[in-house]
Amino acid sequence: MARIAIGAAALLAAGISAAAAAAEERCYGIAPAGENDGINGEAAPGTSAVDYQGNAWVWVEDGTCARITRPPQPDGTPRRGSIEPLERDLPS
Repeated sequence: MARIAIGAAALLAAGISAAAAAAEERCYGIAPAGENDGINGEAAPGTSAVDYQGNAWVWVEDGTCARITRPPQPDGTPRRGSIEPLERDLPS
């Protein structure tokens, strides 16, 4: 209980409401090369090497990730965002 209160107090001190902090989710596989917020769950802004790199993520509005589409893969398979890391479009 004390941890939650401290966490909420820190968010409020930073000018962020708890609702706003929960309104985003990580979306993997949708960022152009160099425009990601992180890779493999860790913060690593701008480090993706491949467009739509499957293990690179960006913050998106909560509940929208799976609806985000990008150009199809070379074999025609649709490219969609995922809330879990993907095994596609990884650097060689």
